Amino acid sequence: MLQVVDVPAPPTPPPLPQVVVQGPDFFPPPWVTLPPPVTLLIVLGFFAACAVVLYPLMRAVGRRLEGRGAAGDPALAADVENLRQRMAELEAMQHRVMELEERVDFAERLLSQRREAERLPGSQ
Repeated sequence: MLQVVDVPAPPTPPPLPQVVVQGPDFFPPPWVTLPPPVTLLIVLGFFAACAVVLYPLMRAVGRRLEGRGAAGDPALAADVENLRQRMAELEAMQHRVMELEERVDFAERLLSQRREAERLPGSQ
């Protein structure tokens, strides 16, 4: 026969320490906690970045308001003049296409009259 040995019970763990985490009720803004030279550097960097980004945009808006946008750039003015010439050519071509359309319509009517006359008995 086998004998079974009683397993002893594990010891009870010690009580957990009470940890209380409390944060401050008020978080001060960064310009209060940062040293003044760092705050000044951040502000100057912000304004420099705004100037670099916004200066070209404001120049373009100013030129557009003055009406110098196309006149200030000779290549752009040449492109605009080229587009105007092409537009005039297209309008002339549109007139020619309308005339050709009328001619084709007239020819279709003549051909259909001739075919009708050939189909009807005694129409000649």
